[in-house]
Amino acid sequence: MKKSVNRSIAVLGLTLVMSATAFAQRSNNDEKPKGPPSIKEIFKELDENEDGKLSLKEVKGPLKEDFKKIDTDEDGFLSKKELKDAPKPERKERPRN
Repeated sequence: MKKSVNRSIAVLGLTLVMSATAFAQRSNNDEKPKGPPSIKEIFKELDENEDGKLSLKEVKGPLKEDFKKIDTDEDGFLSKKELKDAPKPERKERPRN
């Protein structure tokens, strides 16, 4: 009898832990994407030497791929103004179900 009670308590505890974990994961997934980062956020994340401009070594992803297009004054750096004036990347269409 004692073993079955202990087993029931263990199963109940495990069920509660798994339910709490599933709920927490679902809550995190329900958050809506907030959209593209602001220029301020981009500089905060990428401007490693904090000089107020982004070099080719500091950028990554689409910024790195389009660096020459965005660097309109061709000084080898991206300024906040250049990022603000940069053409917006094309959005990929999502497949329809």
